[in-house]
Amino acid sequence: MAEKTSLKDWIGGQDTAADLFLPERCIALAHALDQSDEHLVEEAPLPPLRHWLYFWHAAQRARLGRDGHPVLGGFLPDVGKLWGSQTRRMWAGSRLEFHRPLLLGMPTRRLSTVEAVEEKSGRSGRLVFVTVRHDIFDADTVAVTDRHDIVYREELPGAKLPEPDTASGNYQWQATFTADPVLLFRYSALTFNGHRIHYDRDYARDVEGYRGLVVHGPLLATLLVDFATSLRPGQALKRFSFRGRRPVIDGAPFQLRAKNAHDGALSLWIADADGALAMTAEAEFL
Repeated sequence: MAEKTSLKDWIGGQDTAADLFLPERCIALAHALDQSDEHLVEEAPLPPLRHWLYFWHAAQRARLGRDGHPVLGGFLPDVGKLWGSQTRRMWAGSRLEFHRPLLLGMPTRRLSTVEAVEEKSGRSGRLVFVTVRHDIFDADTVAVTDRHDIVYREELPGAKLPEPDTASGNYQWQATFTADPVLLFRYSALTFNGHRIHYDRDYARDVEGYRGLVVHGPLLATLLVDFATSLRPGQALKRFSFRGRRPVIDGAPFQLRAKNAHDGALSLWIADADGALAMTAEAEFL
């Protein structure tokens, strides 16, 4: 196989995974979130975004990077190697289409494709944006299309987060939530996510510069999608998108907010404990 010498070499790369959507992981997450598990039985619909609990990438310990993630350079680009410097990566957001329900207890397959790689320069240094399309199959038909937006940021001494935007107070519904270290540990375990910012407070503070443990972006998105579906009982979710805007830190209460948007959609966002905008999202229904 030819060596990849530029970021563009990763475009079109593919990876596959298979899993059995057993109900146990969904039940465990429901318990972690104090939700009912009565509906989580075999052949029942998989709740939105719970496919993230499956398709583990269980890399060997020797194949982990400093941050606890699997090292790069196979399916995803090794940005740090190409730059000759340390990088930090984050799952910045997703755009999901729900074509039909996935069912618990059924075998599934995921086809992942690198759709785009784009390099930019920002106030905090060089950035690379990678779009990965995940098609989730139940039998031979695509049930969910999930496009992940992954950001790599050059690690620069003294780099600071940009000033946050203030979260809008123009909402129709609001709920308050606090994520503690136990919840973060349990979500990391359920997704087999070894990123140390979610459970290693010293690393999160002293190496990556956060004020505490960082609440997983996908966990925040899951809270928002559950909030959205609770506001539209009986309606099927058609599309859901989210974008992380600022880290949410453990132990501090934050608000899930929502209001009606165009064509029956919901506009959603998270206000952190300081009133800063932490995540935005939109949910569309059939």
